[in-house]
Parts: sequence; C-alpha cells; structure tokens
Amino acid sequence: MSESVSLTDAANHTVALPLVTGTIGPKAIDIGRLHKETGLFTYDPGFMSTASCRSAITYIDGDAGVLMYRGYPIEQLAKHSNFLEVAYLLIHGELPTKAEFAAFDHEVTHHTMMRESMRSFLNGFHYDAHPMAMLCAMVGSLAAFYHDSTDIDDPKQRYLAAIRLIAKMPTMAAAAYRYSIGWPIRFPRNNLDYCTRFLHMMFEVPSERLELPEVAAKALDLLFILHADHEQNASTSTVRLVGSTGANPYACIAAGIAALWGPAHGGANEAVLKMLEEIGTPDQVGRAIDKAKDKNSGFRLMGFGHRVYKNYDPRAAIIREMTHRVLADLGVSDPLLDVAMKLEEAALKDPYFVERKLYPNVDFYSGLIYKALNIPTEMFTVMFALGRTPGWIAHWLEQHVTPDAKIGRPRQVYTGAATRDYVPIDRRG
Repeated sequence: MSESVSLTDAANHTVALPLVTGTIGPKAIDIGRLHKETGLFTYDPGFMSTASCRSAITYIDGDAGVLMYRGYPIEQLAKHSNFLEVAYLLIHGELPTKAEFAAFDHEVTHHTMMRESMRSFLNGFHYDAHPMAMLCAMVGSLAAFYHDSTDIDDPKQRYLAAIRLIAKMPTMAAAAYRYSIGWPIRFPRNNLDYCTRFLHMMFEVPSERLELPEVAAKALDLLFILHADHEQNASTSTVRLVGSTGANPYACIAAGIAALWGPAHGGANEAVLKMLEEIGTPDQVGRAIDKAKDKNSGFRLMGFGHRVYKNYDPRAAIIREMTHRVLADLGVSDPLLDVAMKLEEAALKDPYFVERKLYPNVDFYSGLIYKALNIPTEMFTVMFALGRTPGWIAHWLEQHVTPDAKIGRPRQVYTGAATRDYVPIDRRG
C-alpha cells in the first residue's frame, strides 16, 4: 500500500498527497495535484525543500558528509579510479570492463580535435576576454558545426554529442586560455592520457618539450573526479531546465557553463584566492579569524562551510591530502599558499568554526592546487566546468529517457500591483 500525507486548506478541504520514495534518502511529497485540488502552490525560495526530478546518478547526505556516484562512495573512486572511468560510470551507470573502457577512451581520444574554423571564432573576442565567456560561446557554437548530433530523439546522436563534449571541452578551454595570453593554439596529443593531454595543450610551446611532474596530472585528475557531479546544484538544474525545452545538447551545456560562472557557484575558488590576497601574510591570519567572527566586520572566510554539507565536505577531506602532496612534491614557495596553510590550521583548531562545522571545503583546496600548478585565477571556473561536464551530460541523457519528464515551469507568488485601469498619457499627473 502506497504511503501518503494529508493536507487541509483554509476551506477545510483535505487532499491526500502520495509520498515518493527513492533507494535511500528522505521521502518526497508528490504535490503534482496540489494546485488542481486546492488552488494552492508551494513556496520554496531556492528550491531547498523541493525535488525537481528522479535521478539515479548522485546521492548526497549533507548531515553525514556522504557523496556517492551511482552508489560508489567518492572516497573509493578518488583512491582507485580515474576521471575518464568516472565519466563512463556517470553516463552508463556501471563501471566499465577493460574492453569497454578501452573503447570509451578511444572514442574520447579521437574526438578531441576542434574545427579549424574555431580559430576564426576565437579571433572575434577581445584579447583579454574572460576564458569562461569564450568557453561558453564555443560550446554553444558546436551546434552549428555538428548537425549530426543534435537530434535529441536519436539515442546514437545523444551519445555522440556526449563523447564530443567530454573530448573537446579541454581542447576549447586550453585554446581560450592561450588566445587570452597571445600564445598559438596547441592541438591535442592523442598518445597522452586525458589530464596530461590537457596540461600539454595549456602550457607546451612549440620551441621546447614540456616536462610535467607526475603529481600535476594526478592532482588534476583527482580534482576532476571530485567535481564530476554534485546532484541538483544550480548549473546542473540549469542544464536540466534548458534540456526540458528540447534544446540541443550543446546549448544545454553552454547554459550550465553560464550558470557555473556565478561567484556563488563555480567562482567560489576564485573568491578564496582573492580573500588570501586580502589577508596578505601569514601573520595577519589571526586578525582575519577575529574579523570573520565579527558579524559587523563585513569580512567572510571564503571556502569554508557548504550549503548542503552540515558536516565535513567529503571531497575536502580527500583533496586536503593531495594539496599538501602537491605543494611538497613541487617545492612550491608562494606567500599566498603560506597564508592558506596557516588559515587552514587556525580554522580547524578554532572552537568557533569547529562548533559551527565551518570546515574548509573543496573550493578552498582546489584553488590552492590550481595556483600551485600555475593555472591562472581566471581559469579556475573553467577547470570546474571541465570536471563537471560528465555530470551535466549524465543528467541531460537521463532526462531524455525519463518517462514523466516535463518542461520546467516553476510558479510564483505574485507581489505586483493588483488590477488597475489604463490612464491616457495626457491625463496622468
């Protein structure tokens, strides 16, 4: 027998609303009939208590600090897997066999090139355009180049678009960066793995061979795994909302990139670096901690706490270890990194932050690794977009095989003027 809850409105009319149950996690009230039977809507700013879809991709328990992709704990994937295998898992729902992974790797590797006309497209941007602006436009423009993968009703075309996006995103991101600094575009080397190939496209110059420390690609691969998906966040919800209209996959992912660009979402790790610059030196950390405790100071510690996790962000626990390893292996000496390490130490010991569970989150550490790898601050959100692409694609693909999927159409509580009559302009005071 299915469960339900009863709701009684102001007119004493009672309606039974069914409960929707997932594999694990809280139950949800199906309010689909609420307006029809009561004339009422629900009001939930930020959709913090609203489930917009059924999804089998990612599970988060913010109170317990749990993150799982397709049922696999993030800790296990971070330790044993790699980013491309995680991308396969998110898209297909299962970990691949050796043969399946080899085929997937081959598909991605041989779709990494971007059309040569993209060079002309890039030339339309001002030299100092933000790389996120260029990436968003370039991804959206793919629909103009690949007409053979925009029919969303064809499973083969949907999958081809998914492969192209995962494969070409690093190529376009590196091209945007190199254009912004006046360097010639470097095309992908197919004999390299996914992350090493991207770093070569970013930093290699024609005049000399790039020698990368092993830890660089490992750190980047880990960051991409940790960012690969995070349930119904703002950018993923945007991809789903745009996807619900029947828009082509490239437009949907471009919309996700635009949403990610917001400082409250993907731009958080940039904000961490700006905060560290404001603090200045390690000896000013104590003063910054005191200011953060003062509600009237207007100063916030960026990269601490999380909207969903009310415990330690499981991704932060993983990336913290990698951050210290990167700094040690590379022998990096940077005053801002010294400030960050001092701030981390102080916050983890301070009762004010510990009691409020304001632990360093993934954004705090990711910016430090990117900086140690010489990736410029304006590329931080681009890096986030590269990692999140498989998650966006997985949700877009899932949406198109969900039987009860509908076009997104939130309602509102109207607060404007009530009905009033038009007054001719010559009679207005």
